[in-house]
Amino acid sequence: MKSTLKKLLPFAVVGVISGATTVGAIQYFGHNSNNGDQSYFTTAAPTATFAGMNTGAVGDDFVKAAKTTVPAVVTIKNYQNRTSSRASEQDLFDFFFGDPFGGRGQQRQRQQQAPDNMPSGMGSGVIISPDGYIISNNHVVAGANKLEVVLSNKKSYIATLVGTDPNTDISLLKIEEKGLPYLNFANSDNIEVGQWVLAVGNPLGLNSTVTAGIVSAKGRGIGILGSQGKAANPIESFIQTDAAINPGNSGGALVNTNGDLIGINSAIQSTTGYYQGYGFAVPANLARKIVEDIKKFGIVQRGFLGVQSLDLSNDQLVAAYNKQNKTNLKAGSGVYVTGFGDNSGAEDAGLKKGDIITKVDNYAITDFADLSMSIGSKRPGDKVLVTYVRAGKENTTTVTLKDQKGGTSTRTKADLSVTEKIGAEFDPLNDRFKTEYGLNSGVVAKNVTEGSEMAKIGIVDNYIIIEINGKPVNSQKDVEKVLDKYQGNVQVKFVDDYGRIYTKGFKMP
Repeated sequence: MKSTLKKLLPFAVVGVISGATTVGAIQYFGHNSNNGDQSYFTTAAPTATFAGMNTGAVGDDFVKAAKTTVPAVVTIKNYQNRTSSRASEQDLFDFFFGDPFGGRGQQRQRQQQAPDNMPSGMGSGVIISPDGYIISNNHVVAGANKLEVVLSNKKSYIATLVGTDPNTDISLLKIEEKGLPYLNFANSDNIEVGQWVLAVGNPLGLNSTVTAGIVSAKGRGIGILGSQGKAANPIESFIQTDAAINPGNSGGALVNTNGDLIGINSAIQSTTGYYQGYGFAVPANLARKIVEDIKKFGIVQRGFLGVQSLDLSNDQLVAAYNKQNKTNLKAGSGVYVTGFGDNSGAEDAGLKKGDIITKVDNYAITDFADLSMSIGSKRPGDKVLVTYVRAGKENTTTVTLKDQKGGTSTRTKADLSVTEKIGAEFDPLNDRFKTEYGLNSGVVAKNVTEGSEMAKIGIVDNYIIIEINGKPVNSQKDVEKVLDKYQGNVQVKFVDDYGRIYTKGFKMP
């Protein structure tokens, strides 16, 4: 583990947070949707334009954008009980970059618990409707037992966390207020490299800070969501900008010179933990899709193509694949199909192993980030036109996207299984382990979802659950039987890595 982290250290990519943790929610850019709810959040006028590098009176454009954006960007304070039960729960960002908070990281570890009246972390958020919906990052709100929102005019509110999505690092909050200033969503597909943008947030505790730069690149996949183990199916197609972004900017706005929202600032690439010219934002189209899913369905609707793939733009991955499989693939553009998942819509539509995907609808696929973005913004049941190359010949086919269980319709929280609702799966505990540790029952937690009910009470992968609601559990079926159609408070008795036994609970969602 330590050697892996050391290898990653020079290229470390860190979510821009001020010690914030995790739990998020999200919404979507409704492509020509007839559903009013799916177009709840306001879209910028299609005539909106961007300022080029040689635009006259660019200072006036920045002033206009700043005046529009600053009142709609908020500070988010994350309050939580930071008990340190495992060494691996140390702040990953402190490990990579030292402690960017002036020694407070070490102080947190010594105290093991932050005072109740002090936030454990701070970040930013963007008001996206006049009735108080706020978009931010999942990592800004993660682990919170209370979220405080402070407007630019210093008014303070306690926010409700509507939902989160670790796969895109987006969250949705709500405060009870009306007539609030808010930002319109721009069509982030239309942005161009070289266009002026402004980043607005609260870096390093400096409220309502505006910085300017350009769009440096589009469709960046930097590996931060998957590498931290918080996202099971990460979608990374970031907008890269050189507008100065620092810890505390996370969840803030990246806007064009009209003050329209083109992205949610999420991460920096740095060897120090501070700005070095590389900032990354979740595109507005993807962010909007996520938050609208959360608002309407309570969960994110994720469509899958159903392919296992190789990014041909990555020379190292291609070389490794060739060595392992004794093939002679050439690095280049596109995504090479190496296999298919269960219930694959792509396989049903006629794709085969060895095909190279080059386009989804009218969206060019040059690498995996492009494919991730083009499919990640769709829902189960959506149909996409896939262009692929087979034996040097270009072909097209229509693929119906499915969810991970093979379904083609949207679901709500009521449709979820017990394990989906509580956010974990369970393996039986073998008899030898039970004997060695003196246990009469137990299941091993796996695939614990960040921000889930199980995660909120401190359960992580490989913890052992002994009882639920006072009943011994020895299989996933036992867990499902105890909680199926159950409503009310759930009591969980579990064992951590050190053999310590805890009893904690949550309300069944």
